[in-house]
Amino acid sequence: MDEHDERETTMTGVDVGRLDDQQLMKELETIHRTRHDTLLYGSSGALRAHNDRMAELEGEFLRRNPQRMVAAGRTREGARERRSGESMTPRS
Repeated sequence: MDEHDERETTMTGVDVGRLDDQQLMKELETIHRTRHDTLLYGSSGALRAHNDRMAELEGEFLRRNPQRMVAAGRTREGARERRSGESMTPRS
Protein backbone atom coordinates (compact mmCIF):
# COMPACT_ATOMS: atom_id res chain seq x y z
CA MET A 1 0.00 0.00 0.00
CA ASP A 2 1.22 3.50 -0.81
CA GLU A 3 2.38 5.20 2.39
CA HIS A 4 0.98 8.49 1.05
CA ASP A 5 -2.54 7.18 0.58
CA GLU A 6 -4.65 10.03 2.01
CA ARG A 7 -7.61 7.76 2.77
CA GLU A 8 -5.66 6.29 5.65
CA THR A 9 -4.97 9.66 7.28
CA THR A 10 -8.39 11.28 6.95
CA MET A 11 -9.82 12.31 10.32
CA THR A 12 -13.57 12.37 10.54
CA GLY A 13 -14.09 13.96 13.97
CA VAL A 14 -16.60 12.95 16.59
CA ASP A 15 -19.42 10.69 15.43
CA VAL A 16 -22.25 13.10 14.54
CA GLY A 17 -24.77 10.96 16.39
CA ARG A 18 -22.89 11.63 19.64
CA LEU A 19 -23.08 15.43 19.31
CA ASP A 20 -25.83 17.23 21.18
CA ASP A 21 -27.81 19.86 19.25
CA GLN A 22 -25.61 22.75 20.42
CA GLN A 23 -22.41 20.91 19.50
CA LEU A 24 -23.85 19.99 16.11
CA MET A 25 -24.67 23.64 15.36
CA LYS A 26 -21.18 24.72 16.43
CA GLU A 27 -19.61 22.09 14.16
CA LEU A 28 -21.82 23.22 11.26
CA GLU A 29 -20.91 26.87 11.80
CA THR A 30 -17.22 26.01 11.86
CA ILE A 31 -17.27 23.84 8.75
CA HIS A 32 -19.25 26.40 6.77
CA ARG A 33 -16.88 29.17 7.88
CA THR A 34 -13.82 27.19 6.72
CA ARG A 35 -15.34 25.97 3.45
CA HIS A 36 -14.05 28.71 1.17
CA ASP A 37 -10.43 28.47 2.31
CA THR A 38 -10.50 24.68 2.06
CA LEU A 39 -11.84 24.90 -1.49
CA LEU A 40 -9.26 27.46 -2.58
CA TYR A 41 -6.17 26.32 -0.69
CA GLY A 42 -6.68 22.81 0.67
CA SER A 43 -5.18 19.67 -0.79
CA SER A 44 -7.40 17.22 -2.63
CA GLY A 45 -7.44 15.06 0.50
CA ALA A 46 -8.39 17.99 2.70
CA LEU A 47 -11.23 18.96 0.37
CA ARG A 48 -12.46 15.37 0.22
CA ALA A 49 -12.41 15.11 4.03
CA HIS A 50 -14.18 18.48 4.29
CA ASN A 51 -16.88 17.34 1.84
CA ASP A 52 -17.41 14.09 3.73
CA ARG A 53 -17.60 15.77 7.14
CA MET A 54 -19.91 18.52 5.90
CA ALA A 55 -22.25 15.92 4.38
CA GLU A 56 -22.29 14.00 7.69
CA LEU A 57 -23.04 17.11 9.74
CA GLU A 58 -25.68 18.48 7.38
CA GLY A 59 -27.30 15.06 7.05
CA GLU A 60 -27.52 14.75 10.82
CA PHE A 61 -29.00 18.25 11.11
CA LEU A 62 -31.66 17.42 8.51
CA ARG A 63 -32.40 14.09 10.20
CA ARG A 64 -32.96 15.85 13.53
CA ASN A 65 -34.95 18.72 12.02
CA PRO A 66 -37.21 17.27 9.32
CA GLN A 67 -39.81 19.99 9.86
CA ARG A 68 -37.37 22.93 9.92
CA MET A 69 -38.72 26.27 8.79
CA VAL A 70 -37.96 27.05 5.16
CA ALA A 71 -37.96 30.72 4.15
CA ALA A 72 -40.09 31.37 1.07
CA GLY A 73 -37.26 33.31 -0.56
CA ARG A 74 -35.00 30.24 -0.35
CA THR A 75 -37.22 28.10 -2.60
CA ARG A 76 -37.11 27.95 -6.40
CA GLU A 77 -40.42 29.76 -6.59
CA GLY A 78 -39.18 32.47 -4.24
CA ALA A 79 -35.99 32.88 -6.27
CA ARG A 80 -38.03 33.26 -9.47
CA GLU A 81 -40.15 35.93 -7.79
CA ARG A 82 -37.00 37.80 -6.72
CA ARG A 83 -35.60 37.67 -10.26
CA SER A 84 -38.82 38.90 -11.84
CA GLY A 85 -38.96 41.73 -9.30
CA GLU A 86 -35.36 42.70 -10.01
CA SER A 87 -35.93 42.98 -13.75
CA MET A 88 -38.80 45.40 -13.12
CA THR A 89 -36.79 47.61 -10.79
CA PRO A 90 -35.39 50.68 -12.56
CA ARG A 91 -31.62 51.06 -12.40
CA SER A 92 -29.89 54.32 -11.63
